Amino acid sequence: MAATSLLLASAALVLYTYAGYPLLCLLRAALAPRPVDRRPIRPRVTIVIAAWREAGTIGDKLAALALQTYPPDLTDVIVACDGSDDGTPDSARAAGERALPGRLQVLVLPERRGKPAALNAAVAAARGEVLVLTDARQRLSADAVLRLVEALGDPAVGAVGGRLVLDGDAPAGAYWRYESFIRRLEGEAGSTVGVSGALYAIRRELFLPLPEETILDDLLVPARVRLAGLRVAFEPEALAYDRAAESGREFQRKVRTLSGNFQILLLAPSLLAPWRNPAWLDLMSHKLLRLAVPYALVAIFATSALLPWPLGPVLIGGQLCGYGAAGLRGLGLLRRSTLAGLCETFVVLNAAAVAGLARFLRHGRKLPWT
Repeated sequence: MAATSLLLASAALVLYTYAGYPLLCLLRAALAPRPVDRRPIRPRVTIVIAAWREAGTIGDKLAALALQTYPPDLTDVIVACDGSDDGTPDSARAAGERALPGRLQVLVLPERRGKPAALNAAVAAARGEVLVLTDARQRLSADAVLRLVEALGDPAVGAVGGRLVLDGDAPAGAYWRYESFIRRLEGEAGSTVGVSGALYAIRRELFLPLPEETILDDLLVPARVRLAGLRVAFEPEALAYDRAAESGREFQRKVRTLSGNFQILLLAPSLLAPWRNPAWLDLMSHKLLRLAVPYALVAIFATSALLPWPLGPVLIGGQLCGYGAAGLRGLGLLRRSTLAGLCETFVVLNAAAVAGLARFLRHGRKLPWT
């Protein structure tokens, strides 16, 4: 009886996390939508890029920013070079002279201190009423800045995230489409939990200096906006384009970001208080319960073995098939199988959650950037 109860509870946690919460978001968006009151405002905008060893990409990025449809006379760009030793500052200056004459400022941090330090330095030098934060690698849709700014025309919106589009057939792309779907529904119902670090905008006065050990600025910044009582919108037509990573590289990235989910609870402990955090349910459902899923999966497997025939063997067999498909794809087999790719992504994400916890326990709040 105890084994059955544990199995059901663990299965309920997994199902709610990956299916129940998205369904809840869908119902909220359908039954109680909160559309953003977009307005054609035109404040001064500063586009902020934190760059480390981006000599090969920063020129293309700045050339693409010159094509944005937002008024050029109201836009300036700051590139904060975080201890880059590959000529990134010189590449940025040369590209700026060609594409953004008189509109680019290059800041040089002599030592690498991490993305938060670079963002803090750039924001301190910014002149814009609105900050648009983007990475050096991804290209943007031509109207991305315009769409983000017009969403901030709603006085109840303090920040707005764009949509990251991943090209390629790597399994991580399917996961990110699922993630974007949830964020769109969260935004339609009121507010998203996080934004994509590849592209988001915030009112200048709402950006508070980031602790230099911050791993997830794209979670801490919108969390602070929510704690201030304002919405974090999602703008699906403001696009940033990147390529989906294969599972090995995606695992390393997820270990870092999931350890950052643990870290943020120390950086902003009030997020855990439902009477302080208006996004408490969404934070728990979208971010924190996912950290518990690996242990629920272990409980499901262990308790399945204790169930009588035929239920126990059937459940064990089904789980072994899923994990086996993930392993085979990881070994280079079943590359064309969509189901095997989804199984691999599921295993990679949950393995990264365990590794992320280990990383957090080893370093605590002072997580290394790499």
